[in-house]
Amino acid sequence: MQRRDFLQKSGMLASMGFVSSAAIALPFETESTENLKPVLLPAQPPLEHNGGLSIRTWVRSEMTGGLYSSVETAVAPKTMGPPPHYHKELDELMYVVEGTASVLVGGEVIEVKAGGWHLRPRLIEHTFWNASDKSLRFIDMYFNQPFEQYLERIFFELTDKNGFPEGSEAKIKELNALNQKFGVVFSATAFKEYDEMKKRYGLK
Repeated sequence: MQRRDFLQKSGMLASMGFVSSAAIALPFETESTENLKPVLLPAQPPLEHNGGLSIRTWVRSEMTGGLYSSVETAVAPKTMGPPPHYHKELDELMYVVEGTASVLVGGEVIEVKAGGWHLRPRLIEHTFWNASDKSLRFIDMYFNQPFEQYLERIFFELTDKNGFPEGSEAKIKELNALNQKFGVVFSATAFKEYDEMKKRYGLK
C-alpha cells in the first residue's frame, strides 16, 4: 500500500468525516511520500499576538510530501482576521488552543471554544476574529496545498520594512498574484463586509 493511501485509510485524513477520500486532490506538485523522515517538533512557548495577528509554522508541506501542513496563529483581543474568502482547493481544519474563535462560515457565525475543532471545506466563504477581551490561539491544519507558504509570504515578506507598505500598488500586485496561485477568492463585496464586521463587533 502506498503511503498516501495508508494516510487516507488510517484515519489521519479520511476518518471521522474530516476529509473524504474523494476530496483528496493535489493541485500543487507534491514530493514522493515513500521516503519521508520522522520529525521532532520540540515544545515552544505560547505564540504571542504582538497586539495583532501572528503566525508560527509547525509542520511544513515538504515534511509530508505535500499532503499536510500546520500553522499556529495568535490573535489579540478584539481583532479581526482576513476579509471573507473561500479556497478553490484547500480544506482547512482549526483546533482552538486558547480563548474563543468567532467564525463566519456560509453566512453563519459560530463560536469555537478552547478544545473545539472546526472544519472548513473548500468553496465555502469564511473568516474568523477574536471578539473577546482575552487572547485567542489556534492551530490551523491545511490539506493538499502548501498554504503555510502563502501565510509566510504575507506575514514575513510583504511588509513595510521590505518595501511593501499597506495599500501600496506593489503590495496589492503581489497579493493578487498570491491569491491567484493559491486559489484564494474574495468576492466583490468582501472588503465592504470586512469593514462592516469590524464596526459591528468593535474590532480593530
